[in-house]
Amino acid sequence: MNLSVNIAGVPFKNPVIAASGTFGFGREYAEFYDINLLGGFCTKGVTKEPRLGNSGLRIADTPMGMLNCVGLQNPGVDAFLAREVPYLESLDTVVIVNIAGRTEADYCEVAEKVSATKLPMVELNISCPNVKAGGIAFGILPQSVEAITRAVKQHCAKPLIVKLSPNVASIADNARAAEQGGADAISLINTLTGMAVDWRRRKPILGNVTGGLSGPAIKPIALRMVYEAYKAVKIPLIGLGGIMNADDALEFMVAGATAIQIGTANIFDPNAGIALVNELTTVMKECKIERIGELIGTLS
Repeated sequence: MNLSVNIAGVPFKNPVIAASGTFGFGREYAEFYDINLLGGFCTKGVTKEPRLGNSGLRIADTPMGMLNCVGLQNPGVDAFLAREVPYLESLDTVVIVNIAGRTEADYCEVAEKVSATKLPMVELNISCPNVKAGGIAFGILPQSVEAITRAVKQHCAKPLIVKLSPNVASIADNARAAEQGGADAISLINTLTGMAVDWRRRKPILGNVTGGLSGPAIKPIALRMVYEAYKAVKIPLIGLGGIMNADDALEFMVAGATAIQIGTANIFDPNAGIALVNELTTVMKECKIERIGELIGTLS
């Protein structure tokens, strides 16, 4: 069975990618299985400066998912380059560096530094608040999506994936804006904004009050947005949002995704990535599908 796919000229041995924020820098999951068997993985978000993340409780369970407000805790780009990149460059899988920032200049500086490594791709997290625009996230308005994509692309020598927020008026408009800004691919969706409350204490559960909702609860929304984006752009899509098994993954692929990412599944089960690769192989054999790429965008 041929599970290989290609995104912006980068070959993946299979379409299973571990999502940013749920896989660290790979070392932890390598204790459970050979992570080189994955198609790839996205690092946790890397910023210009070190970040300690949000204070208080950062994760809360929800029906069919979870809320998180970790706050992009990471060691900063310089420490990432020194401590993590040598290990990441030794792996035989596609390592995608997720980058974030508070200003356009932050994004551009991190993209330029990461581009000097041998790591093959960059994923742009545009759900971050733009401190120079009153805290409105870079990914909310199409014009800001296009502007930040174009700016970062000028400093990024690697294929650039733009990760879209679902908290927008039109995912199709924002997908087109990313494409017009020079994105080589799009990943969607990032988490939906939600909150959890302890009514007995009359307090929010999360230390940051609100957090990002992920897991199976958001899958129908994510599927719809991937389908709308597929009809709007010509660049490859990576679908994510509540994918837990092979059926979920293949639903995203027939809706238009070239590959998929799993996030919350990794939290539920550290072996979720390799289990999904094996399950996809089994399903393809059972259904006599020789090449998984034949399924992309075949929803009638």
